[in-house]
Amino acid sequence: MKKHINIALFVPHSGCPHTCAFCNQHLISGQINPLNPESVQIAAQTALAHGAKGGEIAFFGGSFTAIEPEYMISLLEAAYPFIKNGDFSGIRISTRPDAIDEEKLELLKSYGVKVIELGAQSMSNSVLDLNERGHTAEDTKNASRLIRAQGFQLALQMMTGLYGDSEEGAIQTAYAFLELKPSAVRIYPTVVLEGTTLARLYQEGIYTPQTLEDAVSLGARLLKIFHENQIPVIRMGLHANSDVETHRLAGAYHPAFRELCEAKLYRELVLEELSGRKKGEYLLTVANREISKLIGQRKENILFLQSLGFDCRVKGSDSLLPYEIEIQFIGS
Repeated sequence: MKKHINIALFVPHSGCPHTCAFCNQHLISGQINPLNPESVQIAAQTALAHGAKGGEIAFFGGSFTAIEPEYMISLLEAAYPFIKNGDFSGIRISTRPDAIDEEKLELLKSYGVKVIELGAQSMSNSVLDLNERGHTAEDTKNASRLIRAQGFQLALQMMTGLYGDSEEGAIQTAYAFLELKPSAVRIYPTVVLEGTTLARLYQEGIYTPQTLEDAVSLGARLLKIFHENQIPVIRMGLHANSDVETHRLAGAYHPAFRELCEAKLYRELVLEELSGRKKGEYLLTVANREISKLIGQRKENILFLQSLGFDCRVKGSDSLLPYEIEIQFIGS
């Protein structure tokens, strides 16, 4: 059986006209040398040799449509034969909102690009300005409209804990995303990395990073908003990376960040269901693949519920969807 595995290829900082306050792409991607067409072909061939077929070839890390046109086309030309012959389903790129226009979209479409992710980060112009993004919320709206009009799938990336942002500001960004009708969202808490403007602001006491606890609480709220609007969150938190872990000064980073957020969301959903009910023993039923999320790391959710007088057992079901919970009172 063939595995649908995406190939993630990083183009660190290529094409970015700005160095954002939080950005150190070499640390985030773990890659310093620039990507070249040969390495694209080798990555695809290696993946196929290991049984991968049908996934996407994804260009991440930089602003793909802002790099030199000749370089961008050379990477697309290296990837396209694998799309044309059916080895992979399409190409996914990540870029800046202000690096999209109709001409570029036509070019991307001709090379088999199917999904375009925009690094929107925030829909607050003041937050974007403070973090030296170099684009506006209106740029994100315009680019999203063009992308969807041309038939591409649109994915949006947002960050929490940015300099000058707040929890409610991030929630407002999420609701602004809903209006743009993306097919998927990524959520990244801000991590303070060495060698960035944000690191200087943190060391000078000007910027206070999000704590992990606050980022998890906000992440759970954002998960709920997007889930209720049928928009999948395909990534939460930076990929586990030894460079990030070594050079991180502060900020909300955890290799299992998504699991922490989902556990927090399940705790809140259970508390809502148990509100007003008498204390005692309960059976909580969730989808089979969601059991560990409801229980929480080191059984923290079960222990927390016990501290409130609710002795809960958990079982799985094939008939329930994620975040659906059935609660049955067992006895006192």
